[in-house]
Amino acid sequence: MFDKYSSEARSCWGATDAYREHEQKTKNYTKEKWAEANDGMMAIFAEFAACKDSGASADFSEAQAHVAKLQAHITENYYTCTDEILAGLSKMYVVNELFKNNIK
Repeated sequence: MFDKYSSEARSCWGATDAYREHEQKTKNYTKEKWAEANDGMMAIFAEFAACKDSGASADFSEAQAHVAKLQAHITENYYTCTDEILAGLSKMYVVNELFKNNIK
């Protein structure tokens, strides 16, 4: 799923430290490891959806726990996800249809 956006990602963020770290960290990923990492991300998004569906606000402790879990997952599997990067990602998932459409 994420493969089809790799050239766009490279053109947007290829010169960043995070992108270079991502390339280094994932260069030996197998198809199975990619699936595990990506499925883990989708599972976290599902947790966010369930939290939202329950009526919880963004500052609710459970929602914030999901934020921390997502940030840790990204850092463990892709690149160091700083607070600044996480904030930028959250904005992209709100306004960018390509990102929004990938959340199942």
